[in-house]
Amino acid sequence: MLKRHLCLPCLWLMTDERMGDHLLAAIAALPKGAGVIFRHYGTERRDRQELFTQVSRLCRKRRLKLVLAGADLRFKTWELAGHHGHMRGAITCPVHSIPERIAAERANASLIFVSPVFKTKSHPGADALGRIGLGRITQSARLPVIALGGMTARKARSIKCYGWAAIDGLMPGN
Repeated sequence: MLKRHLCLPCLWLMTDERMGDHLLAAIAALPKGAGVIFRHYGTERRDRQELFTQVSRLCRKRRLKLVLAGADLRFKTWELAGHHGHMRGAITCPVHSIPERIAAERANASLIFVSPVFKTKSHPGADALGRIGLGRITQSARLPVIALGGMTARKARSIKCYGWAAIDGLMPGN
């Protein structure tokens, strides 16, 4: 396991449309220094930009790192800490296999998000890696690993990773 990097959050909230009106409350509940990956892929561009503006203000106020998922260059003027995805220059990268982990390392990502570690509502029916699959992918990782997929604080304590991310696991009331 890699040492904690002071500039890289070890707790991340992944956003999506399922969060509805709970999005801002979930962000407000995060501890200072956590990160938010703004996804909302299915939201119309104008509405997505308005929502992003609200999220960005709250993240600045709470001192949270904000990353935009997706490679849409129309959003390059938005205030961000970086991008999440497989595109050039992304600081965080999704990983589901050893070849994807190697590609993320070669692309100089700062963090890799390995998923789905456990069964998750975001990808119903998808096979989960489990602790053994997570270990296989991350065994010789050169980057800090964020576990994603069905994660909760309790599950995060049971695995050896730099940190964890969730949608439902970080929603108010969970």
